[in-house]
Amino acid sequence: MVRSAPEARGRRGDLTPGLRAFDLDQPRLRMGLYRTVLAEGMRDDLCRYLNADLLLTLWPVLRTLIGSTVRDVWEGAFPELRATTVRAAVA
Repeated sequence: MVRSAPEARGRRGDLTPGLRAFDLDQPRLRMGLYRTVLAEGMRDDLCRYLNADLLLTLWPVLRTLIGSTVRDVWEGAFPELRATTVRAAVA
């Protein structure tokens, strides 16, 4: 994804209170982190925590775990996310 990430509204301060590290090898923690960042993260959080390749891989499932407004904003800003979903459905 070459364009900058869309803005996401969220609370200021610690995005994940009480959790200092995420083991991205654990699918539940990885999905939880991405879901939280997409739904509540500020611009700095998006840049700090999200990886474009991993987001594309997770998107077909992740899009079902976030609200429709957040999903529509991300898919509108990054058409490759929608394309990933279509490819997953066809496979």
